[in-house]
Amino acid sequence: MRILPKGILPVFILSITVFACKDDQSSAAIPPQEITVVEVEKKEVPIYIEQVGQVYGLKDIPIRARVDGFLEKISFDEGAPVKKGQLLYSIDPSPFLADVAAYESRLSEAKTRLTNAKNELDRYKPLAKMNAVSKSDLDAAQASYDASLAGVDAAKANLRASNINLSYCEIRSPINGVIGKTEARVGEYIGRSPNPVILNTVSRIDTVRVQFSISENMYLRLAREYQKDTVSHSNGSHARVSLILGDNSVYEEEGTVDFINSQVDATTGSLVIQASFANPRKILRPGLYAKARILESVKQDGLLIPQRCVTEVQGQYSVYVVDANGVVEQRSIMLGQKIGDLWLVESGLQSGEKIVIDALQKVGPGLTVVPKVVKFESKTVNP
Repeated sequence: MRILPKGILPVFILSITVFACKDDQSSAAIPPQEITVVEVEKKEVPIYIEQVGQVYGLKDIPIRARVDGFLEKISFDEGAPVKKGQLLYSIDPSPFLADVAAYESRLSEAKTRLTNAKNELDRYKPLAKMNAVSKSDLDAAQASYDASLAGVDAAKANLRASNINLSYCEIRSPINGVIGKTEARVGEYIGRSPNPVILNTVSRIDTVRVQFSISENMYLRLAREYQKDTVSHSNGSHARVSLILGDNSVYEEEGTVDFINSQVDATTGSLVIQASFANPRKILRPGLYAKARILESVKQDGLLIPQRCVTEVQGQYSVYVVDANGVVEQRSIMLGQKIGDLWLVESGLQSGEKIVIDALQKVGPGLTVVPKVVKFESKTVNP
């Protein structure tokens, strides 16, 4: 064992003491850091069911070519309003005009045969009374007349059919609405697959329909809440629906549920619901996707906290709570439904408690901090 020279040991001990004192002084000199927190508030929290749906016109009528032929004329502007009965497309009528002329000729022939048969029958009738002709001759004349009469009826029917086909060469709008993009151009052969048969769609959009699906569990929860009258709907009115558009804005008109499918889809376990929305400014167009939101219930004394306050490890959720002395505690909580960028807290927190919202990586259990209370402003749709 090596023995230190005389006088070195006291100096060594003194040095250690000085450094230890400096460390203690440094630690004492560092003040608690300021940490932003939000205060947990108790409030009435509406609970919504939100599902993505698709917008349809109140009526979406496909415009079909009912006869085939060459497209001769387009008489509308794509995307423009059209009136009921307005001419949209014209198909080359030449083949159908020829058919009409041919059937008119056949009708004339049938009428001539009918006239001859009637004249012959009229001659045979008085002769048969005088037994100047046999009964079989009279029957043959009667049969010839009946056949000629039926021939005239058949010729008239064929002529009507040919005129109907001719009328199909002019395709007109069945309703007032807005017409879309044409699927065929002038000169194309249309009306027979694989050529275009559906040429366009006219949609009535002063009112639109939004169809969306909810799960079986959602449907059962919603049905029970409405049966308990948790959601108020006076005089038996239908459930009200709001619409969140693609830019996260809320559509100004509320909708009404007017259709619930009679069956749950056995493949997906979902139920189709349809709601109607007034569309006076024609903002909503068929094909848009939007989020339909239905009020399910209202939770009294609910606690909402920002999602970014919450940490999650293996399915366990926790927050950092700052007590009255500024000491940080990590506390496990039970969460309910997400509402925008907020969480609904089921248990683990009390109204008035302060939780860390920013710089979660800078705090830990037992750390003393100076809490700075801030007001959290939700960036999503207000519940």
